[in-house]
Amino acid sequence: MEIDEVEIVEVELKYCERCGGLWLRVMGDEQVYCVSCIPLMAELPVARKVKYRLPNNHTIELDNLESSFFAAGGNA
Repeated sequence: MEIDEVEIVEVELKYCERCGGLWLRVMGDEQVYCVSCIPLMAELPVARKVKYRLPNNHTIELDNLESSFFAAGGNA
């Protein structure tokens, strides 16, 4: 048996952002949930955009208030 073409697919190790399980995804793909968690996350409501008023008439838009406060890491 001869092999005519070899297809190479680059993958990366990723953890599921819901259950913490490890899985392989195609390099550059932006999927963050494993196959088991995708249907569970699809059942949740979509986060709404929130506008906050800052001093000096500046306005910012945040997709999720929680992520804006905990996005930066630090030492405890």
